[in-house]
Amino acid sequence: MKRYQKAIMFVLRSTIVGLAVAFVIVLLRPELIPATRKADAALASGFADAVSKSAPAVANVYTVRWVGGPANIGRIRSQTALGSAVVIDAEGHLVTNNHLIESADEIWVQLADGRVSRPRLVGTDPETDIALLKIDLSDLPKITLGRSDSLAIGDIVLAIGNPYGLSQTVTQGIVSATGRGLLGLTSFENFIQTDAAINTGNSGGALINARGELVGINTATLAQDQSTEGISFAIPVNLVRGVVRDLLDHGRVIRGWLGLVPEPRILRRDAFAELGIEGDTGLLLNEVYVNSPGWVAGLRRNDIVTHLNEVPIQSQQQALLLVAGLKPGDRVGIRGYRRQQAFETEAIAGERPAIPN
Repeated sequence: MKRYQKAIMFVLRSTIVGLAVAFVIVLLRPELIPATRKADAALASGFADAVSKSAPAVANVYTVRWVGGPANIGRIRSQTALGSAVVIDAEGHLVTNNHLIESADEIWVQLADGRVSRPRLVGTDPETDIALLKIDLSDLPKITLGRSDSLAIGDIVLAIGNPYGLSQTVTQGIVSATGRGLLGLTSFENFIQTDAAINTGNSGGALINARGELVGINTATLAQDQSTEGISFAIPVNLVRGVVRDLLDHGRVIRGWLGLVPEPRILRRDAFAELGIEGDTGLLLNEVYVNSPGWVAGLRRNDIVTHLNEVPIQSQQQALLLVAGLKPGDRVGIRGYRRQQAFETEAIAGERPAIPN
């Protein structure tokens, strides 16, 4: 018994000595505890570092549209709009929303440092609501591009823009959802949903993460009423990257196209069972454009497409993004059913026709 008591006392003394040593180390050298140091720094500064790093690259955008003409002499008037844009490189390229500058007769950009410039329109992509501008000024701030595919629900984000003409304003929120679609805002919808306030004038502004990196371009908020609050949307920066690259390289965005017009409703297992088909999900084709790549591959109205390049089709949005991600000339394997009979074919992707602005 005495032997056990001695062992217990030894352990207790060792534990007390160890805790005392650890306390002294933390007291004298807190930098040796990196997690503690980072947490303390974050609590002390909030998100000031992130904002100071990115805010200088967020600009105000003012547009003017002249309404009237020769038949309305003396009645010509101007319509103005305001929004935001983000400087993405030292060469002076800015990303904003297409709906902000569409049909504008004049576009003006004011940087955070007060400088004003009339930008050149490099290109637009109405199908993602992205426009690319360029200004010719020196010593331009630029934002650091992050990655939107690493965002998770609950991540803290900050929206920076020019709401209601109040100059630069920052709002905080979290990522509420990713991959939002079927909103009817654009052709290609893969939005980040956030509860950070995005008001009139925030369109085209920056959505940043806690490190000050651009993760999205603020674009819309759900129609506000008494039952709707804190639902806003941003275009993921990964999508912005591809659009900007195509606009710079080709002056337009090049997307794949098969010429298929699917039924919006996805067919599920119960619908397949009613047709006597073994399947999980698929798209029913309402139409196939004559002489389109899909038509040439043999697809016809009322065919059911279940796989594209062996990827199971789970939604119309997914199928649209898969096809758009193809390059003209790419081969795409297609599997599906026609009149309860399975089939396979291969199409050569074409280029998606441009939609009118």
